[in-house]
Amino acid sequence: MLELKLDEVTKKYKDLCAVDHVEAVFTHGVYGLLGANGAGKTTLLRLMCDILRPDEGEILLDRNPINRLGASYRRFLGYLPQDFGFYPDFTAERFLLYMAALKALPSLEAKRKTAELLAMVGLEDSKNKKIKTFSGGMVRRLGIAQAMLNDPEILILDEPTAGLDPKGRDDILGLVARLHAEQGMTVILVSHSMEDVARYVSRLVVMNHGEKVFDGTPREVFRHYKELEAMGLAAPQITYVVHALRERGIPVDEDITTVEEARDAILALWKKAKGTGCCGEDKTC
Repeated sequence: MLELKLDEVTKKYKDLCAVDHVEAVFTHGVYGLLGANGAGKTTLLRLMCDILRPDEGEILLDRNPINRLGASYRRFLGYLPQDFGFYPDFTAERFLLYMAALKALPSLEAKRKTAELLAMVGLEDSKNKKIKTFSGGMVRRLGIAQAMLNDPEILILDEPTAGLDPKGRDDILGLVARLHAEQGMTVILVSHSMEDVARYVSRLVVMNHGEKVFDGTPREVFRHYKELEAMGLAAPQITYVVHALRERGIPVDEDITTVEEARDAILALWKKAKGTGCCGEDKTC
């Protein structure tokens, strides 16, 4: 199992410290990277992809500095940037074959991998359509496919659901979760949707002004919903509902992070109340 470690990583742009002595360890799992605009998320992702080099500290893959691994490191890595560039007049199939050529895949392997990935992301029936005719969700799925061409063990996605409606976000994140489950890769993604990360990620890293301020499970991080608000982030809406219920004396678990969990908890309380009567076990009012 690969380990990607950030050791006191710092990146500055003149007087701005975009990433400030960040430490984190990523192993097998789906990770969410959160922060308000300008928090340093994209810079951190670009550092992890070896597109940028840190001014201080280092990033290690299994204890080896990635800047010394060079091309061998990029073979482990798949990356979907926030501004995903493509040729609008290319078909989906032609685009993936083109990207495979850039990644130096042999011709037969490129054709096999292209067909496999188009099926995997649900674009097999649209492989001969021009990308300019695609919906936003189809474009993002194509972007994930190109990031998967080299069979990466680490998949880094910068806002993979940007601009999509709730169903489109569910489709993309469901695909990401399936890729992790079936292929065992480590996934690191940036998202502004707290509901999305609460449902799909196993761990959250929260940044503020270049610093890492929280690192834990969604339950652990969303306990700090008031501090998140102060940073310009909102916890999932259900977090506020749960705390409002608790303030009214309804004993729901304060660590609930999804609508499904809230539904199950409220149903359990209702069944318990129905079994005991409205005024306790003696059922007297």
